[in-house]
Amino acid sequence: MGEQVEEKNLHGRVQSIDRAMMLLEAMGMDEHGNRLVDLASRTGLAPSTVHRILTTLEQWQFIQYNPNDRMWHIGRQAFAIGSVFTRQSNLVATALPYLRRLRDQTRETSNLGFVQDGEMVCVDRVESRDITRSVSRVGSRVPMTASAMGKAILATYSQEDLEAILSREGSRRFTANTLTRQSALCADLERIRADGYAVDDEELVSGLRCVAAAVYDHRGEAICAISLSSLASRITPQRIPVLGRLLAETSAQLTAALSGEMPPVNAIAS
Repeated sequence: MGEQVEEKNLHGRVQSIDRAMMLLEAMGMDEHGNRLVDLASRTGLAPSTVHRILTTLEQWQFIQYNPNDRMWHIGRQAFAIGSVFTRQSNLVATALPYLRRLRDQTRETSNLGFVQDGEMVCVDRVESRDITRSVSRVGSRVPMTASAMGKAILATYSQEDLEAILSREGSRRFTANTLTRQSALCADLERIRADGYAVDDEELVSGLRCVAAAVYDHRGEAICAISLSSLASRITPQRIPVLGRLLAETSAQLTAALSGEMPPVNAIAS
Protein backbone atom coordinates (compact mmCIF):
# COMPACT_ATOMS: atom_id res chain seq x y z
CA MET A 1 0.00 0.00 0.00
CA GLY A 2 2.81 2.38 0.92
CA GLU A 3 4.55 1.76 -2.41
CA GLN A 4 1.32 2.44 -4.35
CA VAL A 5 0.85 5.78 -2.57
CA GLU A 6 4.49 6.64 -3.19
CA GLU A 7 4.19 6.01 -6.93
CA LYS A 8 0.88 7.89 -7.22
CA ASN A 9 2.29 10.95 -5.48
CA LEU A 10 5.20 11.08 -7.90
CA HIS A 11 3.08 10.52 -11.04
CA GLY A 12 4.38 7.03 -11.71
CA ARG A 13 7.93 7.56 -10.42
CA VAL A 14 9.22 5.56 -7.46
CA GLN A 15 10.40 7.96 -4.76
CA SER A 16 12.95 5.62 -3.19
CA ILE A 17 14.61 5.03 -6.59
CA ASP A 18 14.62 8.76 -7.32
CA ARG A 19 16.36 9.38 -4.02
CA ALA A 20 18.90 6.62 -4.61
CA MET A 21 19.73 8.08 -8.02
CA MET A 22 20.10 11.55 -6.46
CA LEU A 23 22.59 10.15 -3.97
CA LEU A 24 24.60 8.28 -6.61
CA GLU A 25 24.75 11.42 -8.75
CA ALA A 26 25.83 13.49 -5.73
CA MET A 27 28.52 10.95 -4.86
CA GLY A 28 29.89 11.11 -8.37
CA MET A 29 30.71 14.80 -7.82
CA ASP A 30 33.57 14.00 -5.44
CA GLU A 31 35.93 11.16 -6.29
CA HIS A 32 37.63 11.40 -2.89
CA GLY A 33 34.56 10.26 -0.96
CA ASN A 34 31.58 11.83 0.77
CA ARG A 35 30.44 12.32 4.33
CA LEU A 36 26.84 11.44 5.14
CA VAL A 37 26.13 14.97 6.37
CA ASP A 38 27.46 16.44 3.10
CA LEU A 39 25.28 14.13 1.02
CA ALA A 40 22.25 15.09 3.08
CA SER A 41 23.00 18.77 2.56
CA ARG A 42 23.66 18.33 -1.15
CA THR A 43 20.45 16.38 -1.84
CA GLY A 44 18.16 18.02 0.69
CA LEU A 45 17.29 14.65 2.23
CA ALA A 46 17.17 13.91 5.93
CA PRO A 47 20.36 12.26 7.29
CA SER A 48 18.34 9.25 8.45
CA THR A 49 16.92 8.81 4.94
CA VAL A 50 20.36 9.17 3.38
CA HIS A 51 21.81 6.56 5.75
CA ARG A 52 19.02 4.09 5.00
CA ILE A 53 19.51 4.42 1.23
CA LEU A 54 23.30 4.27 1.49
CA THR A 55 23.08 1.08 3.51
CA THR A 56 20.87 -0.51 0.85
CA LEU A 57 23.17 0.60 -1.98
CA GLU A 58 26.13 -0.77 -0.03
CA GLN A 59 24.49 -4.18 0.13
CA TRP A 60 24.25 -4.12 -3.66
CA GLN A 61 27.91 -2.95 -3.85
CA PHE A 62 27.02 0.24 -5.69
CA ILE A 63 28.75 2.15 -2.91
CA GLN A 64 31.09 1.25 -0.06
CA TYR A 65 31.87 2.70 3.36
CA ASN A 66 35.45 3.18 4.49
CA PRO A 67 35.62 3.06 8.31
CA ASN A 68 39.14 4.53 8.27
CA ASP A 69 38.15 7.90 6.81
CA ARG A 70 34.44 7.51 7.62
CA MET A 71 33.57 8.35 4.04
CA TRP A 72 31.22 6.80 1.50
CA HIS A 73 32.71 5.95 -1.90
CA ILE A 74 31.42 4.72 -5.27
CA GLY A 75 31.46 0.90 -5.26
CA ARG A 76 32.65 -1.67 -7.74
CA GLN A 77 29.18 -2.49 -9.05
CA ALA A 78 28.65 1.09 -10.21
CA PHE A 79 32.03 0.94 -11.93
CA ALA A 80 31.19 -2.42 -13.52
CA ILE A 81 27.95 -1.12 -15.04
CA GLY A 82 29.62 2.08 -16.22
CA SER A 83 32.37 0.03 -17.83
CA VAL A 84 29.79 -1.98 -19.77
CA PHE A 85 28.40 1.26 -21.21
CA THR A 86 31.89 2.40 -22.18
CA ARG A 87 32.74 -0.92 -23.82
CA GLN A 88 29.47 -0.94 -25.74
CA SER A 89 29.90 2.57 -27.02
CA ASN A 90 31.50 2.30 -30.43
CA LEU A 91 32.10 6.03 -30.51
CA VAL A 92 34.10 6.13 -27.29
CA ALA A 93 36.17 3.12 -28.30
CA THR A 94 36.81 4.56 -31.76
CA ALA A 95 37.70 7.99 -30.38
CA LEU A 96 40.25 6.79 -27.82
CA PRO A 97 43.21 6.37 -30.23
CA TYR A 98 42.56 9.87 -31.59
CA LEU A 99 42.48 11.30 -28.06
CA ARG A 100 45.76 9.59 -27.26
CA ARG A 101 47.35 10.90 -30.44
CA LEU A 102 46.18 14.43 -29.66
CA ARG A 103 47.68 14.16 -26.17
CA ASP A 104 50.98 12.88 -27.53
CA GLN A 105 51.16 15.52 -30.28
CA THR A 106 50.38 18.46 -27.99
CA ARG A 107 51.31 17.22 -24.49
CA GLU A 108 47.92 18.53 -23.30
CA THR A 109 44.84 16.75 -21.93
CA SER A 110 42.40 15.60 -24.62
CA ASN A 111 38.67 15.17 -24.00
CA LEU A 112 35.55 13.69 -25.58
CA GLY A 113 32.11 15.11 -24.75
CA PHE A 114 28.42 14.59 -25.54
CA VAL A 115 25.39 16.83 -25.13
CA GLN A 116 23.01 15.67 -22.42
CA ASP A 117 20.05 17.69 -21.14
CA GLY A 118 21.44 20.89 -22.61
CA GLU A 119 24.91 20.48 -21.04
CA MET A 120 28.22 19.02 -22.16
CA VAL A 121 29.23 15.81 -20.40
CA CYS A 122 32.85 14.66 -20.51
CA VAL A 123 32.72 10.92 -21.29
CA ASP A 124 36.40 10.20 -21.85
CA ARG A 125 39.71 11.93 -21.30
CA VAL A 126 43.40 11.25 -21.82
CA GLU A 127 45.49 13.14 -19.26
CA SER A 128 48.53 15.21 -20.08
CA ARG A 129 51.74 13.70 -18.76
CA ASP A 130 53.17 17.14 -18.04
CA ILE A 131 50.69 18.57 -15.53
CA THR A 132 48.80 17.11 -12.61
CA ARG A 133 45.89 19.55 -12.46
CA SER A 134 42.85 18.20 -14.29
CA VAL A 135 40.76 20.70 -16.21
CA SER A 136 37.75 18.39 -16.13
CA ARG A 137 36.91 14.87 -15.06
CA VAL A 138 35.00 12.07 -16.72
CA GLY A 139 31.32 12.53 -15.93
CA SER A 140 31.60 16.26 -15.29
CA ARG A 141 28.91 18.51 -16.76
CA VAL A 142 29.52 22.03 -18.03
CA PRO A 143 27.26 24.60 -19.75
CA MET A 144 27.39 24.59 -23.53
CA THR A 145 27.65 28.37 -23.81
CA ALA A 146 30.80 28.62 -21.66
CA SER A 147 32.72 25.56 -22.89
CA ALA A 148 34.67 25.00 -26.07
CA MET A 149 33.09 21.60 -26.76
CA GLY A 150 29.63 23.05 -26.13
CA LYS A 151 30.18 26.02 -28.42
CA ALA A 152 31.63 23.78 -31.14
CA ILE A 153 28.31 21.94 -31.20
CA LEU A 154 26.16 25.05 -30.73
CA ALA A 155 27.80 26.49 -33.85
CA THR A 156 26.17 23.69 -35.88
CA TYR A 157 22.65 24.51 -34.63
CA SER A 158 20.15 26.60 -36.53
CA GLN A 159 19.43 30.09 -35.23
CA GLU A 160 15.97 28.94 -34.16
CA ASP A 161 17.37 26.05 -32.11
CA LEU A 162 20.06 28.27 -30.64
CA GLU A 163 17.54 30.89 -29.52
CA ALA A 164 15.37 28.20 -27.96
CA ILE A 165 18.33 26.90 -25.94
CA LEU A 166 19.37 30.37 -24.81
CA SER A 167 15.84 31.31 -23.79
CA ARG A 168 15.51 28.07 -21.82
CA GLU A 169 18.97 27.87 -20.27
CA GLY A 170 20.00 31.51 -20.19
CA SER A 171 23.65 32.52 -20.09
CA ARG A 172 25.28 32.46 -16.67
CA ARG A 173 28.47 34.34 -15.83
CA PHE A 174 31.31 32.17 -14.50
CA THR A 175 34.30 34.45 -15.07
CA ALA A 176 34.98 37.94 -16.37
CA ASN A 177 35.39 36.38 -19.85
CA THR A 178 32.05 34.53 -19.99
CA LEU A 179 29.99 35.59 -23.03
CA THR A 180 26.72 36.51 -21.35
CA ARG A 181 25.31 38.72 -24.13
CA GLN A 182 23.58 36.82 -26.91
CA SER A 183 25.09 39.10 -29.56
CA ALA A 184 28.61 38.31 -28.34
CA LEU A 185 27.92 34.59 -28.27
CA CYS A 186 26.41 34.62 -31.77
CA ALA A 187 29.46 36.50 -33.09
CA ASP A 188 31.70 33.88 -31.51
CA LEU A 189 29.66 31.08 -33.10
CA GLU A 190 30.10 32.75 -36.50
CA ARG A 191 33.87 32.73 -35.97
CA ILE A 192 33.71 29.05 -34.98
CA ARG A 193 31.87 28.20 -38.21
CA ALA A 194 34.51 30.05 -40.22
CA ASP A 195 37.54 28.62 -38.41
CA GLY A 196 36.27 25.08 -37.79
CA TYR A 197 37.11 25.10 -34.08
CA ALA A 198 35.89 26.67 -30.84
CA VAL A 199 37.76 28.28 -27.95
CA ASP A 200 36.93 28.59 -24.25
CA ASP A 201 39.13 31.56 -23.41
CA GLU A 202 38.96 31.34 -19.60
CA GLU A 203 35.18 31.62 -19.91
CA LEU A 204 34.32 28.77 -17.53
CA VAL A 205 37.29 28.75 -15.14
CA SER A 206 39.84 31.55 -14.80
CA GLY A 207 43.30 30.40 -15.79
CA LEU A 208 42.09 27.53 -17.99
CA ARG A 209 41.70 27.42 -21.77
CA CYS A 210 40.17 24.81 -24.06
CA VAL A 211 40.04 24.37 -27.85
CA ALA A 212 37.47 22.03 -29.44
CA ALA A 213 35.94 20.78 -32.69
CA ALA A 214 32.70 18.94 -33.47
CA VAL A 215 32.44 15.35 -34.76
CA TYR A 216 29.62 14.37 -37.13
CA ASP A 217 27.42 11.35 -37.84
CA HIS A 218 26.26 9.91 -41.16
CA ARG A 219 23.60 12.64 -41.45
CA GLY A 220 26.18 15.39 -41.11
CA GLU A 221 24.91 16.31 -37.63
CA ALA A 222 27.22 16.97 -34.69
CA ILE A 223 27.13 14.03 -32.27
CA CYS A 224 30.01 14.93 -29.96
CA ALA A 225 33.10 17.09 -29.68
CA ILE A 226 36.78 16.58 -28.98
CA SER A 227 38.98 19.10 -27.21
CA LEU A 228 42.37 19.96 -25.80
CA SER A 229 42.44 21.68 -22.40
CA SER A 230 45.14 23.07 -20.17
CA LEU A 231 46.35 26.05 -18.17
CA ALA A 232 46.10 29.36 -20.01
CA SER A 233 49.85 29.74 -19.59
CA ARG A 234 50.30 26.63 -21.75
CA ILE A 235 47.56 27.26 -24.33
CA THR A 236 48.66 30.76 -25.24
CA PRO A 237 46.78 32.97 -27.75
CA GLN A 238 49.57 32.34 -30.26
CA ARG A 239 49.18 28.58 -29.91
CA ILE A 240 45.38 28.48 -30.25
CA PRO A 241 45.26 28.51 -34.10
CA VAL A 242 47.77 25.64 -34.27
CA LEU A 243 45.75 23.53 -31.84
CA GLY A 244 42.53 24.55 -33.56
CA ARG A 245 43.70 23.35 -36.96
CA LEU A 246 44.92 20.10 -35.44
CA LEU A 247 41.55 19.51 -33.76
CA ALA A 248 39.66 20.33 -36.96
CA GLU A 249 41.77 17.81 -38.87
CA THR A 250 41.37 15.19 -36.16
CA SER A 251 37.60 15.69 -35.93
CA ALA A 252 37.35 15.12 -39.70
CA GLN A 253 39.39 11.92 -39.39
CA LEU A 254 37.27 10.68 -36.47
CA THR A 255 34.11 11.55 -38.37
CA ALA A 256 35.33 9.40 -41.28
CA ALA A 257 36.26 6.56 -38.92
CA LEU A 258 32.68 6.62 -37.62
CA SER A 259 31.31 6.56 -41.19
CA GLY A 260 30.10 10.10 -40.65
CA GLU A 261 29.88 12.98 -43.09
CA MET A 262 31.40 16.40 -42.61
CA PRO A 263 28.70 18.94 -43.62
CA PRO A 264 29.44 21.53 -46.27
CA VAL A 265 30.64 24.76 -44.68
CA ASN A 266 27.63 26.71 -45.96
CA ALA A 267 25.25 24.07 -44.62
CA ILE A 268 26.24 24.51 -40.98
CA ALA A 269 23.64 26.43 -38.97
CA SER A 270 21.66 27.19 -42.11
